[in-house]
Parts: sequence; structure tokens; C-alpha cells
Amino acid sequence: MPTEVEPKELSFAIDRPNSPFLLSLDVGTSGVRAALFDDQGNEVQGKHISRHRRITTNTDFAELDADSIVSEIIKAIDQLIDDPSTQQIEYIAISAFWHSLIGVDATGLPTTLVLTWADTRAAQKARELRSRFDERVVHGRTGCRFHPSYWPAKLLWLQTERQESFQKTKYWLGFAEYLTLRLFGDMSASISMASATGLFNQQSVAWDLDFAKNLGLAPNSLPEIRQRQMPVLSSGFRERWPALAGARLAAVLGDGAANNIGGGCSTKDKIALMVGTSGAMRVVYEGTPHGELPAALWSYRVDQTRVVIGGALSDGGGLYQWLTNSLAVDRDPATLQNELSSIEPDSHGLTILPFWSGERSTGWSLDTRGGIFGLTQQTKPIEIVRAALEAIAYRFAFIAQALDVVAPGATIIATGNALRSSPVWPQIISDVLGRPVMFGGSPEASIRGAALLALEAVGKIENIELTFTPVEEIFQPDMSIHDRYKTAMMRQQEIYQLLFAGN
Repeated sequence: MPTEVEPKELSFAIDRPNSPFLLSLDVGTSGVRAALFDDQGNEVQGKHISRHRRITTNTDFAELDADSIVSEIIKAIDQLIDDPSTQQIEYIAISAFWHSLIGVDATGLPTTLVLTWADTRAAQKARELRSRFDERVVHGRTGCRFHPSYWPAKLLWLQTERQESFQKTKYWLGFAEYLTLRLFGDMSASISMASATGLFNQQSVAWDLDFAKNLGLAPNSLPEIRQRQMPVLSSGFRERWPALAGARLAAVLGDGAANNIGGGCSTKDKIALMVGTSGAMRVVYEGTPHGELPAALWSYRVDQTRVVIGGALSDGGGLYQWLTNSLAVDRDPATLQNELSSIEPDSHGLTILPFWSGERSTGWSLDTRGGIFGLTQQTKPIEIVRAALEAIAYRFAFIAQALDVVAPGATIIATGNALRSSPVWPQIISDVLGRPVMFGGSPEASIRGAALLALEAVGKIENIELTFTPVEEIFQPDMSIHDRYKTAMMRQQEIYQLLFAGN
């Protein structure tokens, strides 16, 4: 039976006048955000900039131009620090998308575009890895499955399909390291960013150099892993932004880890469920990696002492947006939500495999494709959208089952702009899971999470676990609907097994 949860467990931060102390950046595949925070992790009112780019297809964020993103970040900081009287900012924190890969030459110039988690061209190389290595052993060591979203398969693909670029490359970086190289002249990697590459040993907290050597990589082609270095901006940027002239880089972490922290989920009793362009469920805790990591999940790190374990969906709000646009149901938000809520759960006769962008958790299949089953001439476009929301919720349920091994009975806290744009969705998720779902927190949890971790690192806050996050609403499950959804989940999984099991 689900545990009843009272909203008083999470409290609202107290509003008060605050002075800027820290600049936090959140770099995503579809946009850049910059904000100023005070020394207790409260965002300074009126000091937040968002710059978005329109995403129309999966290829729009499978390959990215690194310098174009850096330019957007610089423009965002320009807009944010536009007042000459802005007081001195002491520190800088960065949250950046995980799993990206870019090559640079000996002078630091790019030899490739930025390959993101959404680039699936290395699927065949992931299959080759599965034939060459014991995936179970490597998964236990690196926390990552063999999949095109991670570095090993991407690097093998570049070796054969982009030989000239591969030969020109001196260093392999993630976008976060490329950004710090451009802004700070420092290409070292944080533990958090390195941990999600598939080339990092989660136990030793260092590069898995034996595995890298087996992939044909020179050990010195990987960036040094940063421990406590706190570089300042390069001279040109110190002159451009006088308020940041003395600011030191205090934290760089993956967006998923930052999202958990900013959403108030940094202990084993709270699971963050996030739906943005993609989706994820994650638990963060202080300690060592889980001994027997379920095959459905991945394991990365927040920092030297904290682990983040979870599962990720390649399709979330991006699929919702694609369907509403493609099926011409993108009317005004209130009308759309009313139409979606008026459809009875699983009454449409449809089963959707929500793999338009491929699959990560839980099956890690290399061959999945999206599918809509049960279509008839009577099927309405809005019913397809409703079925897709339910289908994505089913995939979250499978992740939740795997996470019960790591964090049994944990409270689920949902965040993400996709859920804000579709308030029907959190209730669907609660009914599918059969568990209460808290919704709220900071609308921009990742940028806040980076700020909080940086403030902890420099001793301004005692511990990120002591910070509080507001809850806007609690969605309670209807267990009769839950039973209906369990049948629909089994139907979806049967089709999945028939089409993609073992791939």
C-alpha cells in the first residue's frame, strides 16, 4: 500500500532581501540559463536569464556546435551582468548536460561537433562492445551499460567513421570541459562529469585506464579529473565582466545530479522524477555505489562522497511536444489539458512504445523504435497524445521498480517544465506508480542545485541535505485506476518483448 505523505516534510524557503554572491549556469541541449544567488542559495530577484533554441527534431540536439553554445552562454552572462554597479561575485557554479563528447586538437580547437546522448549512430559499435567485453562486469565497474549514449561506443564510431577527425584529436572532452577551457583556460573534468562517460571507475573515483587502453585511447587524451581546483576566469573575460573578476569556479556537475539537489532530493528517502525534453528518475545519497547494481539502472557520482543512481528515458516532454505539433492538437493550454483529462485511463485502445529517440532504461535496447498499436479509423489525435503520456509513465514505473532495490519506499518528488505544461501528467504518473507524487520545487532545479553544491563546497552552507524545497501539490493515486494501468503496462511490455527483447 502507498505511504501517505504530508506536505509539511518539505518547507518553503523564507523570502528575504538578498545580495548576489554566486553566478550559476545551467547548460542544456535546448537552452542556457544564468542566475545570481546569495550565499544561502536563494536566487536574487530579477537576476535570471534564459536563452532557448527551438527543438523540432531529435537531430537538433544529437549534434551541437560547441562554439555556438559557448556564445549563447557569454550572451546570457552579458545580459545578467549588465549593471556596472553589480557587486563582486565570489564564485561560479555550472550544471551541464551529461554524456556529451567533443574532440579538440593540441591548440584546443574542436575537431568534432558535440555528440550528445541523443546521437544513436554508434549503436552498432555498442553491439560490438557487448561481443568483446563482459557487459555485466563493465557495468558494475563503470556504472554504465554499452550504449550509443556513452563515450566508449561514440569513440569507436569516430575511429572508423570520422578517421581524420579522430587522428587530429589530442584530447577528448565533454562539453562542460570545453566550456571551462574557453572561459577559464582549464580543461580538467569534475568527478561528476567524468563519472557519466562510461570510462570512469565508480569505486576508485578515477578514469578506468585499462578499459580506455582496450578501446585504443591514449591515457593522456583524457582530461585530468579535478578535485579542489578553483580557477578564475581568463583575463579577457575578467575585463569583460568586472563583477566576476575575482570569481572562482567552485562546482561543475551533471545536470541530473544538479536537478536532484535543486529539487530537494539528496538523500535515499527521496527519489527525483524529472520530465524535461527527456525524462529520468534518480536517487542521490552520501556513501558508496550500490553493490549489486540492477541492470536497468546506471550509477554516476555527484562528487567525491555522493552517488547518483537512476534510470533515464530518451523520450519525455520532447515526445509530448512532437505529438501535439504533429497531430495539430497544440491549441491553447487550458483547452488541451481539459481534453486530455476528459479521456478515461487506457480507454483509447492504444498501446504506445515511446521510443522515438531510442531506449535507454530499462532495457537498453539498441534497436528500439517508437510504435503506436491499436489504431483504428475512430482513433482521435488527442487520444494518441493521452496514450503517449500514459506510455511514458509506464516506463517510469519500470525504473521505479528497479530503484526499489536501492531506495525502497522513498518519497517521489516530481519536477520539470514538461509536467508544468501538462498538469494532467503528474496525476497519470501517480496512478501508474500507485504512489503519491509530490510536485513542486524550483522550476529551474538544476541551476539551483549547482549553486547549492558550490556553496557547500566553499563552506557557506553546512550541508545540501539541510536545504528546503517547496511542494506545490501532492497527487494521490487512485488504486482502481492503478489496477487498470497495471494491465496496460503488461500489454506494453509484451509488445516490447516481442519486438526488441535481446537487442
